[in-house]
Amino acid sequence: MNSPRYPPAGLLLRFSGHQIVFDGGPGAEPPDGVAAWLVTDERAELRTALRRLAAARGLTPRIGHYTGDSVRVEPHPVEHTSHPTVGYAISAGRTTVVWAPEFWRFPSWAAGADLLFADAAGWNRPIRFRGGVGGHASVRDVAANAVRLRVRRVVYAHIGRPCLRAIDAGLDPPYGEWGVTGRSYDV
Repeated sequence: MNSPRYPPAGLLLRFSGHQIVFDGGPGAEPPDGVAAWLVTDERAELRTALRRLAAARGLTPRIGHYTGDSVRVEPHPVEHTSHPTVGYAISAGRTTVVWAPEFWRFPSWAAGADLLFADAAGWNRPIRFRGGVGGHASVRDVAANAVRLRVRRVVYAHIGRPCLRAIDAGLDPPYGEWGVTGRSYDV
């Protein structure tokens, strides 16, 4: 997303000497030595920039699976727009991390996750796309669903303008925390 304040939402997964990047883009480029570049939306607005950045590292950004050592990454569909989009379940032993920075309806497959990186484009109400083809959930709805589905920790990524106004007003999510550029999250 083109945010006036943050680089595009991205996640760098590091495990056992391996690195996988999810989404990102200009200003949120991964280091060298990335094994795979996985995306949630192959038609995203930043697709041209992502292809260029990934190609410079010998990679192709794609929706896909990844298995390596003790980590398994699986794409799962999310309801977001009129074309296929996904989130990812990242599993290592009994720990599950979910990368789902864009969705209209909370993904039920994220239930019980230890850590969820979630959509934060809307604050009090969802953002509906023109023509009724999806949109973005609100932080308030994400928080309520995360509590109901026993997600242990929520970090809000893909922070949109309504949430920027909430942050500027000193508001915190009802459950979870705002993502911070460059922060590490250990599980």
